[in-house]
Amino acid sequence: MTEFSSTAKPVQELVEDGDELPQSYIWRSDNTGDYEAIDSSVPLATEIPVVDVSLLVSSSSAMDPELLKLRSALTSWRCFQGEKQKYTRPSDSIEGYGNDSVLHENQLLDWVDRLYLTVYPQDQQELKYWLENPISFRDILNEYTARLRQIEEQLLKSMAMSLSLPEDSFVKQFGERPTMAARFNYYPPCARPDSVIGIKQHTDGLALTILLQDEQVEGLQLLKDNQWFRIPIMPHALLINIGDQLEIMSNGIFKSLVHRVLTNSTRERNTLAMFCAPDPAQEIGPVEELVDEKRPKAFKNIKNYSESYFYYYQQGKSLLDAARV
Repeated sequence: MTEFSSTAKPVQELVEDGDELPQSYIWRSDNTGDYEAIDSSVPLATEIPVVDVSLLVSSSSAMDPELLKLRSALTSWRCFQGEKQKYTRPSDSIEGYGNDSVLHENQLLDWVDRLYLTVYPQDQQELKYWLENPISFRDILNEYTARLRQIEEQLLKSMAMSLSLPEDSFVKQFGERPTMAARFNYYPPCARPDSVIGIKQHTDGLALTILLQDEQVEGLQLLKDNQWFRIPIMPHALLINIGDQLEIMSNGIFKSLVHRVLTNSTRERNTLAMFCAPDPAQEIGPVEELVDEKRPKAFKNIKNYSESYFYYYQQGKSLLDAARV
């Protein structure tokens, strides 16, 4: 596991305490290192593909009324305001509640507090970080995890078949103990949205991210053809992001989504991201059928991708680039 030096003060506490905005949150140009205004006036993405997950999961829709209660039971950050210190993560772990790990003095910090929980395999759950209020939190989150694991498997099979591969081509690379983690994101209002980023530009260092968006407040943007686009709010829909590890498995055919999150001057934003990844001990690499003379192998075989990813992310670097042949 990567060694962390310290953790930043939660942004919610910065807001509540009336602290002066630390320079570590002010956006700087990647090229010059100079402070740079963030352009929020980008077009709305109008061609977001929508998949009816009920068609992928034969038993029932994954967004039935019970699971829709997640929006109040799980994405309401206020459900544990008075208890958040109980769930504070230690500096040597990503599990629990907190802000960015600070690895170096000039690191750009994200304007977001997170509660990060391993949800699968169940024997890897660190229940001391799981909320005790509401009482139904654990049962609902475990049920949600079970439903999303069904969706994850069907998505992976459908993606493989779309490339004329055997349906288990991606699934079998996940190994015996694939992982899933939940990250609850809270973005407080920010007085300087033109200068402070919610989450910096990045790709996700896993296979798939399944995102439950805020019902009312936009913030997520994706990069396509060097142009940023706003992601619209789609009520009762789950947003699926392809991550680095699926790009590796597909030998670059599926592209990991470059995205960022902007801040809002007056409104808070809550989201729930579920991260799906292979067993850390499982070696992943391009599926053999997708490698030939016309499309040579683009990535090395690799293990423990997710562990190394966080170090690269905090450095503003891409592990995916390091994994290229």
